[in-house]
Amino acid sequence: MAVLFVAMIMALLLAPQRAAGYPWPVCGSGSSFAANDTTYLASINTIAATLPRNASTSPGLYATAQAGQVWAHALCRGDTNATSCSECLAQGFEDLPSACSYSKEATMYYEACFLHYSNRSLSASDDTALSSAFPFVYSTNATAEPARFDHVVSALLNATAEYAASVTPRLYASGAVTFDQEIPEVYSWAQCTPDLTPARCRDCLANMIQALGTPLYSVGARILGIRCSLRYENRPFLDGPVTVRISAGPGAPAPAPAPATAPALVPNVVTPVGEGTKYSVPGMVLIIVLPTLAAANLIAGLFIWRRRRRSPAQAKQPYPSYSGETEDTGSVDSMMMDISTLRAATGDFAESNKLGEGGFGAVYKGTLPDGDEIAVKRLSRGSTQGVDELKNELALVAKLKHKNLVRLVGICLEQREQLLIYEFVPNRSLDQILFDIEKREQLDWGKRQRIIRGIARGLQYLHEDSQLKVVHRDLKASNILLDADMNPKISDFGLARLFERGQTQGVTNRVVGTYGYMAPEYVMRGSYSVKSDVFSFGVMVLEIVTGMKNSDTTQSEDLLTTVCSITKLYLNTYHNAAWLMA
Repeated sequence: MAVLFVAMIMALLLAPQRAAGYPWPVCGSGSSFAANDTTYLASINTIAATLPRNASTSPGLYATAQAGQVWAHALCRGDTNATSCSECLAQGFEDLPSACSYSKEATMYYEACFLHYSNRSLSASDDTALSSAFPFVYSTNATAEPARFDHVVSALLNATAEYAASVTPRLYASGAVTFDQEIPEVYSWAQCTPDLTPARCRDCLANMIQALGTPLYSVGARILGIRCSLRYENRPFLDGPVTVRISAGPGAPAPAPAPATAPALVPNVVTPVGEGTKYSVPGMVLIIVLPTLAAANLIAGLFIWRRRRRSPAQAKQPYPSYSGETEDTGSVDSMMMDISTLRAATGDFAESNKLGEGGFGAVYKGTLPDGDEIAVKRLSRGSTQGVDELKNELALVAKLKHKNLVRLVGICLEQREQLLIYEFVPNRSLDQILFDIEKREQLDWGKRQRIIRGIARGLQYLHEDSQLKVVHRDLKASNILLDADMNPKISDFGLARLFERGQTQGVTNRVVGTYGYMAPEYVMRGSYSVKSDVFSFGVMVLEIVTGMKNSDTTQSEDLLTTVCSITKLYLNTYHNAAWLMA
């Protein structure tokens, strides 16, 4: 009970902070629609069916749409390919209505795209749109030569903005400048929606540069808008070629290797135009420190519990080493299955056999010739993961054997297909039962407790007891499958990362996962660890106990905020009662 209480408290402490980093929702402070008004949400869903495809197939990676009283537009970053663009915007339509419940105007920013919808037409001639600014600034200063750095970065941003506005029809540009040995290069990006004229794009970017302010001492900053955006950093963050390169002046030394990790993002204490929210540094410190302490207590509790249950002989066994090499790839080759067998098992991936679909692809039920039932996960053709990388990852994941993990039984890499074959789990995923008013009656308190314990055991195995230390990064109710006896099995390791012995955290520039389950340090800085998984576990515990979904468009606020409000009310009441009795 103590462990569950700490997990719940950790989730509560982190609940209110949802607007920093990527994905970044900006909810309009104006009009909203009623909870029983399904018309507005239906219009959003109608646009969601076509806008991602239209934007990803357009030359400028931009598209607009209108349905009912909803107007929307979407833009992908100029270096993004069509597949990534479509997937990013589809994710936006999945996340944004939940993040900005009942708000008629909302915007969602991701690394590769942004999405905006409103109850009013946003014309390209609207001056208000050109001045909307949402800034992020890194907290770390770049160099011991701040004046020179400010001069160089200002020149780079102006050159990049000018190139985007006057040279390319897509109104997109990327830039770079060589600086010194400490900071080999500084990179930049500027982009406007392609429906702006060059003059209005130039005005929009000029407003952004002005709003960003001076001097520019930080290692990086970005300022995002619904018509144009601007960014610079002392490390590369774009996939495409540099279109603008300027000189930092005579005598600039040759580039040196760039830093491997990025400093923490801290939002500017600036109120975005049209948005009433402010962020303060002390508040952000509390957001990081308090959950970290709670997570440390939880991990310590799990570790002590595990040590007490281990026998003396087990306690003496050393932790297995991991070199990260691929010497076991042969074990994957032995798991290879023929594509014709899988097509026959699934009825050629018939729609009637589809069990579900996620960001990585669809899952189909199948029956092998020997009668064994399987679940075939068909990765989308747009996956950027190479075959060798996939085989190496599978060779390692195949080593994970635990009753609370879904078992991988085979793979297929034929005819441009990437298929993962898992054991079939008959009761499907936890979310399909937990959030269904009728089916949730199957989950009495005993079963819910067993599900929580089973997930905790599977998580403990991944973090502590397996040969490889694994951080899942996408724990959520839909990735918990239930067998015939309602025992939970953790599934979907598409986002999982392997840690070497002694490694405590990793950092990524591409934050992926499911909004509402991601820990703030992961959303804000791309930093993930076992604590990130524990946060997701805490959210699931609240969902299992309450039967409420964290991000539910039928609720006035999300589950974490609701529980946090109730907890604060209880603590205030307790404090007042104690004061009166003193």
